[in-house]
Amino acid sequence: MDKAQRLEAIDQFRGFAILLMVLANFLFGVENLPPWMKHAPGVGLTVVDLIAPFFIFAIALTYPLSWRHRLKADGAKRAAEHFFVRYAAIAGIGFFLTIIDHSVEPGPWKEPWGVLQAIGAAGLLTLVVIAVSWPWRLLAGLAILGGYLFLLQAYWMDNVKHASHGGMRGALAWGAMLILGTVLADLYHAGEKGRRLFPLAGAAVLMAGAVLAVWFPVSKVWVSASYVLVSLGISALVFKGFDLLSERLDVRSAVLSAWGRNPLALYLLHIVLLGAFVLPGSPGWYALAPHWLTALQALALLSVLSAVGLGLVRKGWTLSL
Repeated sequence: MDKAQRLEAIDQFRGFAILLMVLANFLFGVENLPPWMKHAPGVGLTVVDLIAPFFIFAIALTYPLSWRHRLKADGAKRAAEHFFVRYAAIAGIGFFLTIIDHSVEPGPWKEPWGVLQAIGAAGLLTLVVIAVSWPWRLLAGLAILGGYLFLLQAYWMDNVKHASHGGMRGALAWGAMLILGTVLADLYHAGEKGRRLFPLAGAAVLMAGAVLAVWFPVSKVWVSASYVLVSLGISALVFKGFDLLSERLDVRSAVLSAWGRNPLALYLLHIVLLGAFVLPGSPGWYALAPHWLTALQALALLSVLSAVGLGLVRKGWTLSL
């Protein structure tokens, strides 16, 4: 499998992750859905709880390659500045959207945190260690995760479980997930032997998380250490499925690729389009809509965004930071 195919598999996986994220955001305000279509309220793991880790892992797959390319082309200082601005901007967009959301739906002010802030903070934390070799990154990721586990159990639980994506404290766990993800990414990009070992490494991470869950339960709400490892292992194995489809079967989706090439643009656009469902304020139109109407609305939302994504690809336009 050549480099172009591997990058195509990453686009497919990234597109899959962002499409699921958009769908989950749409379904967040819809009531009367089965539990597996919502985040687990505390301890537990649902399909929806895996979406953010999928996207974190998609970032991890390109982070080391992008860093090395920038380092070679521009030097360490310029490369570091580029990554700092990129992830600070993502976090800044997240803060802006949180403030807008609070102004639209006033209520008790909570910690201004969400998925974009978590991604931005994880990217900044990873920047600190991305220049070192993978064994040191592995140790750094495990040390951060272990420190977070201690602080969570000893001091932070009440704050973390009442904040979106664990709040600022939970950023340590998301950062550890991204750092450990870059270690798996280096294995994936290490040639034929690395690609053979990659799914075994993913399965090992999953098993480590399952063992840890005996003492520290899996919880996306807490961003628990077991959740970090279990979801990271699953993300690696799901990505391997996309990789096999591209490599062996030459099966690719133009739609997923379009989503994967412009994830930020489509994510921001979906927030605007969600207003058509949320702002009318009629329960029968959105929150309490019958399942057939919810399905049609979701299909319409994803179809519009897919059409925009395909149009951007045809024009060669990409919104990136």
